[in-house]
Amino acid sequence: MNIYVGNLDFNISEHDLESYFAEYGNVKSAKIITDKFNGRSKGFGFVEMENQEEAQKAIQELNGATLSNREMIVNEAKPKKTDGFRRY
Repeated sequence: MNIYVGNLDFNISEHDLESYFAEYGNVKSAKIITDKFNGRSKGFGFVEMENQEEAQKAIQELNGATLSNREMIVNEAKPKKTDGFRRY
């Protein structure tokens, strides 16, 4: 299951995120989204967990939890919306 994690401190690393979620089960991957021009974190990321039940438990327990003095937003990731226009 792919999990959206928002309102992250800009200093949180992918390793930090993976370690935090690993307490709930096997983490397949953790990715912090960064600005393509300056490489700085955008304050959100995605965690992919292999087991659906472990992922649901992580979502329930970590949504609203504090990490580095910030209250995280954690929920199931939704597919990226497209507006039907092609970008060149």
